[in-house]
Amino acid sequence: MSDHLPPCPSCSSEYTYEMNALMVCPECGHEWMPAADGAAEPAGPGERVIRDAVGNVLSDGDTVTVVKALKVKGSVSGIKAGTKVRNIRLVDGVDGHDIDCRIEGFGAMQLKSSVVKKA
Repeated sequence: MSDHLPPCPSCSSEYTYEMNALMVCPECGHEWMPAADGAAEPAGPGERVIRDAVGNVLSDGDTVTVVKALKVKGSVSGIKAGTKVRNIRLVDGVDGHDIDCRIEGFGAMQLKSSVVKKA
């Protein structure tokens, strides 16, 4: 290989490889979006950037898809993987719950950005 790939930010392994737009570590399974050299983040200084499970930047009003089944307190059935959530709001939530949304059949709820991907 002629180009040098960055080491894994999670375990520092040097055996990373590219898979479509993602970088993948075969040792720990970590996937991330490589940072483009000289590319500016969409947020200004002091502004927080919230990313989904794949690394896409989320913003208010986006539609996201739940990537893994979630248990919901007080509900017999939880939220299934593949459930679409429309019109999210980004908030400073408790315990990493940084998405405020309304899920059909469940009502108002907060989700973690690590369990959704941008649709």
